[in-house]
Amino acid sequence: MTRQSELIIEPSSGRPANACVFILHGLGADGHDFEPLVPQLDLPDGVDMRFIMPHAPSLAVTVNNGMTMPAWYDILSVDLGRKVDAAQLTDSAERIQQLIQAQIDHGIDSRRIIVAGFSQGGAVAYQAALTFAQPLAGLLAMSTYLANPQALRLSAANRALPIEAHHGTADPIVPESLGYQGVEALRTQGYAVEFRRYEMAHSLCPAQINDISRFISARLG
Repeated sequence: MTRQSELIIEPSSGRPANACVFILHGLGADGHDFEPLVPQLDLPDGVDMRFIMPHAPSLAVTVNNGMTMPAWYDILSVDLGRKVDAAQLTDSAERIQQLIQAQIDHGIDSRRIIVAGFSQGGAVAYQAALTFAQPLAGLLAMSTYLANPQALRLSAANRALPIEAHHGTADPIVPESLGYQGVEALRTQGYAVEFRRYEMAHSLCPAQINDISRFISARLG
């Protein structure tokens, strides 16, 4: 099942996985960016969890003077609307959905799969999870925003999806207001989204790592 396009961390117990967490990195990073997070998560005994951290393709990014870097989609402008290449966003979300389906095909119940993403990866995680045709265990959106919401074809299977959005109060890359705007848009659609704020910039902090552990344990423990 291992492909060169994904970093896969199997359960430390040596037993077959009975749950799976996808973590999508941000712009300019790769799947290894969140590899150090895994040992910091105090996960419950008996949960044999596989972590999958896909690598984004290399794309030219308009707002970075056309520089080629790992990116899930092109960002065309950084105004409050955050104009993005919607087709590339959809392609990336569909790729993640194919990876999710591969885990289901290999015996992981869809309700034992969490999708998480940071920054640009969080925008992909939103679209991949909210439009997936089978019920998932949860969605964790970190320091991110809801990109291209008007094009979302929301899946009835994930209308009750547990969602948490985490954001730094001093984020200079993705303003907290932009992250909260997406949360409110989902709330108006009937989603129960928990919004958590941290005194940090565009990063993770110890308190947030504790909350990530709690979120995963509550849904997969």
